Amino acid sequence: MTTDLEVRMTIKTLARKGVPKRDIARQLQMSEGNVRYHLRRMASEASDGRSRQRHKAVDWAEPIDYWLSLRDPDDPVNLADLYDWLVAEHDFTGSLRGLQRYVAAHYPPPRKRARRRVETPPGAQAQVDWGTYTRMIVAGEPVTLQAFHMSLSHSRYPAIVWARGQDQLSWLWCHNRAFERLGGIPAVVRVDNTKTAVGHGAGPWGEINATYRRYATTVRFHVDACLPYSPEHKGKVERLVRTGRGSGQIQSRAWDCLEELQAFTDERLREGARHRRCPATGESVHDSWQAEQRHLVPVPHLPEPFDKAVTRTVSPDCLVSFEGRQYSVPFAWVGQAVEVRGCCQRIQIIARAQVVAEHPRHTRTRLVIDTDHYEGPSTERIIAPMPLGAMGRRLQELASIPVEHRPLDLYAALAEVAR
Repeated sequence: MTTDLEVRMTIKTLARKGVPKRDIARQLQMSEGNVRYHLRRMASEASDGRSRQRHKAVDWAEPIDYWLSLRDPDDPVNLADLYDWLVAEHDFTGSLRGLQRYVAAHYPPPRKRARRRVETPPGAQAQVDWGTYTRMIVAGEPVTLQAFHMSLSHSRYPAIVWARGQDQLSWLWCHNRAFERLGGIPAVVRVDNTKTAVGHGAGPWGEINATYRRYATTVRFHVDACLPYSPEHKGKVERLVRTGRGSGQIQSRAWDCLEELQAFTDERLREGARHRRCPATGESVHDSWQAEQRHLVPVPHLPEPFDKAVTRTVSPDCLVSFEGRQYSVPFAWVGQAVEVRGCCQRIQIIARAQVVAEHPRHTRTRLVIDTDHYEGPSTERIIAPMPLGAMGRRLQELASIPVEHRPLDLYAALAEVAR
């Protein structure tokens, strides 16, 4: 509900800008006479009569003083607790608002605690956070995307990775892609209290999510959870999120695919890093990041997180089934058992502890084929598939040319092959 003070200040501001009184009244849904009344009172600097009235809480001054004396003078006062105590123990008949006015008039506010500003040394810390973007157009469809932000605390060099969700798999996958863009791994990653990072509790006393803890141990960084409701504790990445939201270029454009959006974002961040200045070094963010590189742990072979793994036998058609789709595998593995892993945006096919094939995950098509998997010489165990015949080659050539640019002689050649 709008307070009287807000109404008066709004009337005063609009009148100073020359807005007619009837327009002010219409905007505030009040009579024009009421607007004139407030303007006259403010012009004469008249005071509200309630400010001269006796506080009802004065009659309970002694128990109020006693209750307030029990707390630390530097701690904030919860006047709702004081009000409940006065009603229960001393039959207080005033209102909570009246009690608030009395305490504000008779007691000094608690002292403010100054914050210590600390500049982290190179390679010591990165901060991460999510940003949600609704009504994004990707491949002609409206979608909601998640932007994973990571920023090095010393050089302020940023990385943004786009994902379709904030689940555990996306959380770990985005860490991998962000570390690759930063060119190294800092000693500490400061996180919010999202469930993918902190499984139980919150802040330094919370319990780190077990999956995330194993990942951090493998990649070799320490997880530092912020205190709850303390966005200023990771202000560098918070600013990066706000800056990203304020850019209309991302949400105003239609993107052909997520890869195009990612490439655009990477290029924009690189250009911005060359123009922004790092307050810790006085150099550009890009140059400061280059100097910080030697303090970061080199990016190892990062483990690709997956949420599903099955064993499949490769069919004679060089295919394996997974999640209602069929994916091609190099023909040399026909008849052998392989492991199919469902990663964040791709599926990986593992054989003999190495990735032998990768395909995009959750595609619309139910048959995902890489034609290179059918090429190559025979092995001791498997004879290579028959090469494409003349008709197959012509059909592929025809399909690769846009319809409006297909020459007539190509159709003639196709008809010759068909005879």
